[in-house]
Amino acid sequence: MAEEPSDTPETAEEEPIKQRKNGLYPGVSDELAENMKTGWADTELRDLRPVPQAAETAARRAALSARFPGERLVIPAGNLKTRSNDTEYAFRASVEYAYLTGGRPDESADGVLVLEPKGQGHEATIYLLPRSNRENGEFWLDGQGELWVGRRHSLTEAEKLYGIPASDVRELAGALREATGPVRVVRGYDAGIEAALTDKVTAERDEELRVFLSEARLVKDEFEIGELQKAVDSTVRGFEDVVKVLDKAEATSERYIEGTFFLRARVEGNDVGYGTIAAAGPHACTLHWVRNDGPVRSGDLLLLDAGVETHTYYTADVTRTLPINGRFSEIQRKIYDAVYEAQEAGIAAVRPGAKYRDFHDAAQRVLAEKLVEWGLVEGPVERVLELGLQRRWTLHGTGHMLGMDVHDCAAARTETYVDGVLEPGMCLTVEPGLYFQADDLTVPEEYRGIGVRIEDDILVTEDGNRNLSAALPRRADEVEAWMAAVKG
Repeated sequence: MAEEPSDTPETAEEEPIKQRKNGLYPGVSDELAENMKTGWADTELRDLRPVPQAAETAARRAALSARFPGERLVIPAGNLKTRSNDTEYAFRASVEYAYLTGGRPDESADGVLVLEPKGQGHEATIYLLPRSNRENGEFWLDGQGELWVGRRHSLTEAEKLYGIPASDVRELAGALREATGPVRVVRGYDAGIEAALTDKVTAERDEELRVFLSEARLVKDEFEIGELQKAVDSTVRGFEDVVKVLDKAEATSERYIEGTFFLRARVEGNDVGYGTIAAAGPHACTLHWVRNDGPVRSGDLLLLDAGVETHTYYTADVTRTLPINGRFSEIQRKIYDAVYEAQEAGIAAVRPGAKYRDFHDAAQRVLAEKLVEWGLVEGPVERVLELGLQRRWTLHGTGHMLGMDVHDCAAARTETYVDGVLEPGMCLTVEPGLYFQADDLTVPEEYRGIGVRIEDDILVTEDGNRNLSAALPRRADEVEAWMAAVKG
């Protein structure tokens, strides 16, 4: 990687670069500075089409406007985060900003959406960094200039893409300091914007804005459902990729599995939606095993929990527990079948009008019944469930909302989410599991070190549900047949 200039301005409001040559930029002569200003073709894009979700984002902004009439609403995308010295992490815009604008990952850094009260509603403006300035040398002397990090859209282009008037974000902080009237901001993404609003906002009012935007995502529109299906379809292909290379993973480690899935995510999507869990053998009993540095052994199980994230930030979240050699042992199948039966009960409980908690309760009941049947916990089942005794081996909830975040709508109120009722358009995971730790002396030795989870992405429909990830087999015999066919 080329080394960036070490003495570039730290903020866009600093002294123009053209005033800082003649020794202030070592190695930049007057002749070179003048040469770099000229001889560049006009690259303005004039045939841009709006982002595919432009109609949906406009409707979402209208709903937000109706909820907070007469108030200025500020929704930042966020800033680049330093990874080390002069390198940054890949940028991912806040979901609130992306949900309301359709802002693309490659050009949303420092962006801010502002809804200004106007008449009976609001007027939206998207504030972005414009094209790098070639007259003052920014485009080649600044570490975030376009010769370093790539071309970004002009403000005129951005207006065409997003269907929102666009302005220079470098002027926004000053304007917000001077603004009057009630204002709310989505906190946690842009310290500079928050500082400009320090005396104008309160944590309580800002939290109401965040909660509203979280709850707005509980029910997905048709565009969102299409993106989730796209993410799931890519994820299915990623699982097939992994099965094809299990022999290579056995020769290396879980990292080979992680890397194989990551390739599919980057080729077909924006990224993985979360850290891939590639847990072989007893690592499957660690719920969030993301080190992925352990051995992959024939005869063990592989718990692969992974999801592709689309370019619009919608992510799949799928888990399959696979026999590495292609065949379940007797005890592995016994445990796997119990989890499959629990998942079937959970999926059957997903329907409009059902309580959100119903699918969890249905799956937990099946697992408790199995644990009592196997003699691992003393019944009756009602007693086990009342005391939560099954949780030693089931550990986690049976699912969560899914969307632009893998655990979407996390700021929603308990009464509208966990204690709420399912509606058509909601998308959630159903993912029961059983985990027998390698050092658990309360279970027979043959159980120890076996972890099984099966997870699918379920859309609530008008008449029940649809399994978006049904293309990946779940029943034990179907899993074995599928693996054999994929391996060829």
